[in-house]
Amino acid sequence: MAGTDHAAAVAAYLRQHETKGLLRFITCGSVDDGKSTLIGRLLHDTKRLFDDQLAALEKDSRRHGTQGEDIDFALLVDGLAAEREQGITIDVAYRFFDTDRRKFIVADCPGHEQYTRNMATGASTADLAVVLVDARKGLLTQTRRHSYIVSLLGIRHVVLAVNKMDLVGYDEAVFARIVEGYRELAARLGISHVQCVPLSALRGDNLSARSAAMPWYAGPTLLEHLETVQVDRGGDATGFRLPVQWVCRPNQDFRGFAGTVAAGRVAPGDEVVVLPSGRRSKVRALVTADGELASAGRGQAVTLTLDDEVDVSRGDVIAAAALPPQVADQFAAHLLWMGDAPLLPGRPYWLKIGARTLAAQVTEIKHKVDVNTQARLAAKSLELNEVAYCNLSLEQPIPFEAYADNRTLGGFILIDRQSNATVGAGTLDFALRRAANIHWQHLEVDQAARAGIKGQQPRCLWFTGLSGAGKSTVANLVEKQLLAKGYHTYLLDGDNVRHGLNKDLGFTDEDRVENIRRVAEVARLMTDAGLIVLVSFISPFRAERRMARELFPREQFVEVFVDTPLAVAERRDVKGLYAKARAGQIRNFTGIDSPYEAPEHPELHLDGGSETAEQMAARVLAALQVS
Repeated sequence: MAGTDHAAAVAAYLRQHETKGLLRFITCGSVDDGKSTLIGRLLHDTKRLFDDQLAALEKDSRRHGTQGEDIDFALLVDGLAAEREQGITIDVAYRFFDTDRRKFIVADCPGHEQYTRNMATGASTADLAVVLVDARKGLLTQTRRHSYIVSLLGIRHVVLAVNKMDLVGYDEAVFARIVEGYRELAARLGISHVQCVPLSALRGDNLSARSAAMPWYAGPTLLEHLETVQVDRGGDATGFRLPVQWVCRPNQDFRGFAGTVAAGRVAPGDEVVVLPSGRRSKVRALVTADGELASAGRGQAVTLTLDDEVDVSRGDVIAAAALPPQVADQFAAHLLWMGDAPLLPGRPYWLKIGARTLAAQVTEIKHKVDVNTQARLAAKSLELNEVAYCNLSLEQPIPFEAYADNRTLGGFILIDRQSNATVGAGTLDFALRRAANIHWQHLEVDQAARAGIKGQQPRCLWFTGLSGAGKSTVANLVEKQLLAKGYHTYLLDGDNVRHGLNKDLGFTDEDRVENIRRVAEVARLMTDAGLIVLVSFISPFRAERRMARELFPREQFVEVFVDTPLAVAERRDVKGLYAKARAGQIRNFTGIDSPYEAPEHPELHLDGGSETAEQMAARVLAALQVS
């Protein structure tokens, strides 16, 4: 009988731990405010360290610690050798622990300004932020920076942990002064729930047990608050949302759509809509590995089947038909730049939102935000760790919701199209009204009709190379010979276009991107008119040449690389531009103080160093196969 009771008790204990809730939180603050010590102490006090871990901690404390003979709890989290040598946190360190009431995943985020992107990574999945402040120093610039990013990423609950109270004599007035200042900051940032706790992470005061040294504090300990706080993750008021991660078709008799419910609840029989297509159906069943469910709610992974054979793809969103999300392709958004190379408006990137990846570009930076003061600043580009409010344009409409209402449907990352590195993270705010008001107008006369009456195939010949490479000379020869043969052409030359269409642009990287974007759009319109268009531009960046290429059908775009060595181009320089650039009289000159990224796979590779202009023109005409 005793064995049966013991087994029942074990089973009840396991069920209790299986059903415990999970809280994800981050710790952030200025350098040396005690973030790593706080987490290490929590792990120690909740008895989540094995004997060998404790022994290793004692050994490491003697070797790397800063507390003399005492245990240095920060070493439990500062796992990188560089961190231990410098005494700082560089990467985001994740740790798991639990109590009888709740499970926790904590991210220890770096405090240095140059690691802002690391801090944002940790905050992106958190429900709560513990912002540490050194009681001796009060609110610092980094406190404001981290609190701004916390608010930007939609964290609604903050614990202001005023640490090192032992070093100010546990003075209540010091604590009250810091709390007053932080509540004013939180109100400006829209952080609605702030719990303030005075503590000493090193000594354990008000961490997991109340401190006898601060009888004036009547609030919860840090651990009590973490165990009991009810976090608002948003999304419940918007209705059912299921981003489709996978179309499941194991056989001809079953077709389901798998994903994790992002908001609301769903049950068999509910009417739903598939976005962005707008097709409607009803839910037939909710399938899991454990069988069918009567209903499913936010956070549950399910496979959903529909009554009708509706076309649904990975990245689509299945939503409540009565209250669907919006669909748009242009947005206002906040963006944190994480790339080492600057963000340039007009440059194409991949945007990933949920399971959908599509081409996108930042069309305009409305303003940059000084994350230290929240001041709005004018900007044409973004550097590493800078934040901006900007306009985004996508190649296709997507279903979305504001990030404040739904993180899954409102959060995105930007990916560099050459390196596949994540270079930005952002939050959608709202759809731009102009996106909803503009539609494609159907025209009866199309490109085929316009080209047919001219008796030719439209082409875009994109000549690229250094200044002085011979692009314009070759393009001019090609156009003359095409015209002599009766073809309809137009030559867009870099210098000529800057006298009119692009006269407002300079030669910064940002203006070069916009220069190419405009010319590419004009060239596309001209090929749509049935013309053979010759474009002669330095166009130094691969990303912009790729952007131009993607505006055309594959067979209509011909990249012609006039490959002339820099020394040869300088000798031919009749304008004297290279000499002025080397003398510092011209800034941002390609080949001197601004890079030229040579084409990797051009359709035509001309040797501008050894071939004559006539020979190169003949090769272009041969490639066009014109008679």
